[in-house]
Amino acid sequence: MKITVITVGKLKEKYLKDAIAEYSKRLSKYGKLEILEVADEKTPDMASETVERQIRQKEGERILRYIKDDAYVLTLEIGGKMLDSVEFAKKIETLGVQGKSHLTFVIGGSIGLGEEVLKRSDYALSFSKMTFPHQLMRVILLEQIYRGYRIIEGAPYHK
Repeated sequence: MKITVITVGKLKEKYLKDAIAEYSKRLSKYGKLEILEVADEKTPDMASETVERQIRQKEGERILRYIKDDAYVLTLEIGGKMLDSVEFAKKIETLGVQGKSHLTFVIGGSIGLGEEVLKRSDYALSFSKMTFPHQLMRVILLEQIYRGYRIIEGAPYHK
């Protein structure tokens, strides 16, 4: 299985980089992991909806350049479907059984994802009704993917 995580913005904090490196190492036994960062746009304070839409469109164009035709795309959205860890593991396992060998997860910037990215999405996934910093979301996502694989193989990590 190949997993690609496309994120908006650069990761700056060392502790987050360390956590991502750890989960990347753990995930390497389950397949190939690729993390791609696209540049974010500066959002002015009190930006209008039109300006925000333009920003999401620019970031979205950058994201779409990295999405392969054969990828099954899961976008992280506040309004997406919430799964518990076991359901998430089952989703990953089912996609693999269905022959989806390339999963692409997309984490948008601070104001969300553009319309074209949402249209390309095969599955809208939500981790919570809460909002998380998109940099921290990378760590949470990788941990849950790792947990999912551990659940699939019946390993004790999940408990």
